Amino acid sequence: MNDSPKPLEIVHDEKQHTFSTVVDGYTCEIDYLLDGTTMVITHTGVPDPVGGRGIANLLTRFAVQVAQAKGWTIRPACSYAATWFKRNAEYGHLLA
Repeated sequence: MNDSPKPLEIVHDEKQHTFSTVVDGYTCEIDYLLDGTTMVITHTGVPDPVGGRGIANLLTRFAVQVAQAKGWTIRPACSYAATWFKRNAEYGHLLA
């Protein structure tokens, strides 16, 4: 029996400017605005019942990797994203 957790399925809705995943029935998300070729991360939300599992980290990393692949820069306008960039300095070159 394999007890390892399933990887998150993260959906990027380019029209709504969101990245989201559902964990135990709760929607976790990142909202962003696109200012030219700059992704402005405006909100990172993980409901309390599923908090503390690293979900926001995984969502942010995914969003950053998408931005990097598209050649975008990033402006972390929400406090979580700003802290994430401080903890993940290897992505600092993407900051607008």
